Amino acid sequence: MDDKIVQVQHLRKAYANYVAIEDVNFDVHRGEIFGLLGPNGAGKTTTLEILEGLRQPDAGFIRVLSLDPSREAHRLQNLIGIQLQASGMPDSITVREAMDFFCAYHRIAPRMDLLERLELQEKLNTQHYMLSTGQKRRLALALAIAHKPALIFLDEPTAALDVISRSELHAVIRELQDEGTTIILSSHDMAEVEKLTSRVAILLHGEIVAIGTPNELTATGAGLTKISIHTEHSSLNEDVNVPAVSQRMLKDEYDVFFSTDPAVTVSALLDYIKAHQDPLIDLRVERPSLEERFLEITTQKEMA
Repeated sequence: MDDKIVQVQHLRKAYANYVAIEDVNFDVHRGEIFGLLGPNGAGKTTTLEILEGLRQPDAGFIRVLSLDPSREAHRLQNLIGIQLQASGMPDSITVREAMDFFCAYHRIAPRMDLLERLELQEKLNTQHYMLSTGQKRRLALALAIAHKPALIFLDEPTAALDVISRSELHAVIRELQDEGTTIILSSHDMAEVEKLTSRVAILLHGEIVAIGTPNELTATGAGLTKISIHTEHSSLNEDVNVPAVSQRMLKDEYDVFFSTDPAVTVSALLDYIKAHQDPLIDLRVERPSLEERFLEITTQKEMA
């Protein structure tokens, strides 16, 4: 069985003289959490709307769950779930009414079990405008997955949420993946994408400029390791020559070094502070983050 849930080949969409996406190619495999990244105006929303059957492409081959979204949108709507950043629900609708309405559309019994799972059982009679941001996000997710879709689109699912609410939604997203659901995630939260996704595509000016796992993308960059060190007397002044360092900076109380050979750099730093009797308070060695790699890629493309 072909495990490609989504197939996109040579996708193009233009609005008058403005080309929103040009020659976009990617696949999404069964059970993946696939991240779609890019700055505002990169073409993410247009791409997602075409996949969801909400917008017609100008050219390209697109298949979602073996269906052509441009011709079989009605059939597709019963097989996918969509959590939009803005729900568009009436202010006065209650949590119970929203669930009843969405389930009636899909011709299934109301999924009160989902409302309990997402800790909304005590808000059944609460109107939408009275829900907190986190509760609105959880309700939107419950409605998106009520009919057990094989593929879910999540657009900024945790935007503006506090740490606890974000963690709770991340846990639900992981549970969905464990159950075999395929997820396409669009988010500006790079840490979220790095934590959750199986693979990532980066869009810039309507074109995919990089695609791969988060580890693959971070490994193909400049390859610099970030070393942050905090000492009691801050003896590491700017005149100190530290080997294998291409860049350094001071952030808060930390001296930060970007190294091409972290073993050599860390050893030299420890020898130096020991020789200067400067007690070590904290030492952190980190690989480049997806956010740092994203900024590197977008900066390089803008300058090209």
